[in-house]
Amino acid sequence: MIAFGPVPSRRLGRSLGVNNIPDKVCSYACVYCQIGRTLTMKAEREAFYEPEIIFEEVSEKVEAAREKGERIDYVTFVPDGEPTLDINLGLEAELLRDLETPLAILTNSSLVWREDVREDLSLFDYVSLKLDAVSESLWRKIDRPHKSLSLKKILEGILTFRDDFDGTIVTETMLINIDYGNELEKIADFLAELRPDKAYVAVPTRPPAEKWVKPASEVVINAAYQLFAGAIGEDRVEYLIGYEGNAFASTGNVVEDILSITSVHPMREDALRELLRKNESNWSVVEKLLHEGKLVRLEYNGEVFYMRALKSRKP
Repeated sequence: MIAFGPVPSRRLGRSLGVNNIPDKVCSYACVYCQIGRTLTMKAEREAFYEPEIIFEEVSEKVEAAREKGERIDYVTFVPDGEPTLDINLGLEAELLRDLETPLAILTNSSLVWREDVREDLSLFDYVSLKLDAVSESLWRKIDRPHKSLSLKKILEGILTFRDDFDGTIVTETMLINIDYGNELEKIADFLAELRPDKAYVAVPTRPPAEKWVKPASEVVINAAYQLFAGAIGEDRVEYLIGYEGNAFASTGNVVEDILSITSVHPMREDALRELLRKNESNWSVVEKLLHEGKLVRLEYNGEVFYMRALKSRKP
């Protein structure tokens, strides 16, 4: 399922998701990834789905949401892997312009050193760039990149993109339970040079790829906030550490909604119950999907989540 939602987003309001990468093709194998482990590690772009198919599926979702009075603030590329690996990304963005809804993309930044990737990203209104580390050792420990990638080239690419991009550019720094040393100061220095519209300080809020991963301590989170605020201004730094809420949209087919949303967005149990209520359905729908092996139950930080049974989630 290529299109899903709309789903509540802590950054983007009501976001209609576009899943333009199969499970799970990525240039990174981040220890905290909510999709699970990377199945196919790639750093070269290729075609995955026909752009016209992506346009048709997204258009149908947009129309269904609008008929139900569901607001859509952004159409967002947030797939089961790294969206810029899709060589047709630019063409897809141009087609989706016809829907007259702002376009957003969440990228791990790994290919932004490439000119063709920067050209494709420039077609979006809102670009979120991952910035977990600016030091080689921590970058490799947290993001576990493809062996061909160069952090120096990526950071240079981010700065080049900033100079040429007229839309909204934000960064996201995921903080986990490791020793950061003076890394946060180094990230703050980079942010001072980049001057993003917003720098988000995030922690894992859904089950991660590696079981040992936990959110960073309050001391580390606060230190990051203070350092980043000192570098670019307090009004440009925000926490991304809370629950996004239960306002998941229904398009009429509750099973399709559950499977499409949970393929890229693990749902907390209370959110899933609310979606069922909107559809005038009951918990037996979830029990059936669990029994059929289409859904899995996960626990993280004292909360229960449900996610589509992807290969990347299997032991």
